[in-house]
Amino acid sequence: MREHDYILVLSCFTAFIVVLFTMPSLIKVARMKHLVDEPGDARKVHARSVPTIGGVIIFAAVIFSYALWFPKAELIGYPDQGYRALYLAMGSAYRDFKFVIAAMVLLFFIGVKDDIIGFSPVKKLVGHMIVGYILVIMADIRITSMHGLFGVYMLSPPISIAFSLFTYVVLVNAFNLIDGVDGLAGGIGLIASFIYGVWLYMAGDVATSLLAMVLAGALAGFLVFNFHPARVFMGDSGSLIIGAIIAVLAMKVVDHDVSHLPEYLRQVPTPVFAMAVIAYPLVDTFRIFVHRSMRGVSPFAADKNHIHHRLMALGTGHRGTTALLYAYSLMIVALSLLTRTWHPNIGMMVLASTALVLALLPFVVPLRKGRT
Repeated sequence: MREHDYILVLSCFTAFIVVLFTMPSLIKVARMKHLVDEPGDARKVHARSVPTIGGVIIFAAVIFSYALWFPKAELIGYPDQGYRALYLAMGSAYRDFKFVIAAMVLLFFIGVKDDIIGFSPVKKLVGHMIVGYILVIMADIRITSMHGLFGVYMLSPPISIAFSLFTYVVLVNAFNLIDGVDGLAGGIGLIASFIYGVWLYMAGDVATSLLAMVLAGALAGFLVFNFHPARVFMGDSGSLIIGAIIAVLAMKVVDHDVSHLPEYLRQVPTPVFAMAVIAYPLVDTFRIFVHRSMRGVSPFAADKNHIHHRLMALGTGHRGTTALLYAYSLMIVALSLLTRTWHPNIGMMVLASTALVLALLPFVVPLRKGRT
């Protein structure tokens, strides 16, 4: 194993251990201070009080491991890139590190305040605008090309910035929306971050792969306490961090140089692959927004019409629901690899159609009597 191989493994393991050994103390303190979510609301699927600030430890584990194992300058990039390319790669990596840390800290405080005493929608929107500005404008983490998907190649700077901000907002809200069943948001986040991490590592981006791997390790530790019956929920302090990091990783994958990837991965259009990895949160968010709009209800109004709610109503239970949706996510990723030699537009249409049809199947199956 090369040195950066050890770094990625150790960073993931460190984040996992931090969560594993510190979460019990947080759960104890949260119960003592009554920082719990009580059952009773029709939308809630838990039957007992559960602490809601698990995101505190996820954030701490990610920040600690990311900073501790951030690679040395000579491990960023490939030696065959030349001195100028290596210099640019190092500058980009350290710029990303600085601004991603700043954005996560701000999101963390927004999430914690919302979990404990609530946060007005206007103030929350302002916070997201600031975070979006930090990531897209200051850090310059954005999508600059669609690589021929639907005939679109390079995006003009204004369109690139607007589309990247939209991507950030959608993914942050998407992970917040799917956090409704034990182990779901954490597991989907783990799958996405690990796949992105492996892809970025194979593409030669050790620094960004490190960010993906520390999130994967932190979420693996969190799932120990979040699988049904959950002992802790991540809350907004966790879902916002996950959504923001996944947004950064997705945009990095779309815009990344693929010359160092194996041939079979170079054949997959990066926008298609990036969307395939996060298919479930994207499809569920799209479906719920359309459903609410058609009923004349605000797209942001809470309800019990998510895909995971329907699966629960069909009697699959927490573990069955999460297992089905994990399989759904992995299947869409596998399909993106199987269709890699197809024309990007055809591959995208097949992936989108498959993802949407599978997501709608639970709503075709009739409910048993007595279930709602």
